[in-house]
Amino acid sequence: MPSSRIVRDWIDSDSTTPLSQDSERFTVVSYNILGDRNASHHKDLYTNVSFPYLKWGYRKRLICEELIRLNPDIICMQEVDKYFDLFRMMEKAGYAGSYKRRTGDNIDGCAMFWKADRFRVLERENIEFSQFGMCDNVAQLAVLELRKSKSRKILLGNIHVLYNPNKGDVKLGQIRSLCSKAHLLSNKWGDIPIVLGGDFNSTPQSPLYSFLATSELNIMEHDKKELSGQKNCRPTQALETGSKPSNTITFKSSSWTNEEIRVATGQENSYWAVHPLKLNSSYASVMGSANDTRDSVGEPLATSYHSKFLGTVDYLWYSDGLVPARVLDTFPIDVLCKTRGLPCKELGSDHLALVSEFFFEPNG
Repeated sequence: MPSSRIVRDWIDSDSTTPLSQDSERFTVVSYNILGDRNASHHKDLYTNVSFPYLKWGYRKRLICEELIRLNPDIICMQEVDKYFDLFRMMEKAGYAGSYKRRTGDNIDGCAMFWKADRFRVLERENIEFSQFGMCDNVAQLAVLELRKSKSRKILLGNIHVLYNPNKGDVKLGQIRSLCSKAHLLSNKWGDIPIVLGGDFNSTPQSPLYSFLATSELNIMEHDKKELSGQKNCRPTQALETGSKPSNTITFKSSSWTNEEIRVATGQENSYWAVHPLKLNSSYASVMGSANDTRDSVGEPLATSYHSKFLGTVDYLWYSDGLVPARVLDTFPIDVLCKTRGLPCKELGSDHLALVSEFFFEPNG
């Protein structure tokens, strides 16, 4: 039976905002759990992982044990291809859930879980990006209401952005579309605050991260194959030297076709991609003194680690009306490197779970 002995520390916010009562605080997890099929079909990514630690039965117990120990109110999962296995275990722990499978021939998708005694679902919406010519990825949106404080609602979003680093136009289009649809649904319910969790398949130093944080991006300043920054995160250097992943990305111009411009910006004749949200990252907002686990913008140095990647692609974004109270810190690079690759005996995925506790702004 698996057991997790790797300890992660909570980091408290130094915010001067008065804390709300416990009934109006909630914890959110975002977790790419590594689909069973992906673990089987991409063995070149897990050359240093002992076979028993890749098996779904072992990893499932480890992932559920970790989540139940964390006891979050809301969970956003990506790369879920055994939803009903997870649902049976999470239901016993008091969670309700929903699932959206990717389109096409894919068998994995996104899943949300929430504590049934704390939240009720008022509305749900699934996004199939294939309807917009943006590959087979999907996203989920849900309006959740606190049962004990019905004036408190949140709009929850969950996404697994396309991996392919060469298709920056599609990755940008997916993120832009999610933000636009989240904005519309938030407006419908009275401009309620937003939390977006997911695997965004883009690094903190990338133009895609900048787009999320600043709400705009001039695509003509960038090579579409470099929008995500993923190509700069191979683990070789860190494994050899114990150093941090590179924070430097070199941009070069590239030609964009009219169709790529339309997908990226949503318009035929505009080089600017924009979204209507004002977002902050919970981890970048709650840094504490953890300089051995954070990069230059305050994000974790790594949320994912396998034979061909060591870096950060997972985030919890939030809007006005919410304040992060604390986050569960990740690991220093040297600690991660000692595992020689994830998953491992103690960790059930090649990604780390991101965990943030939020509270509603007192006058929000």
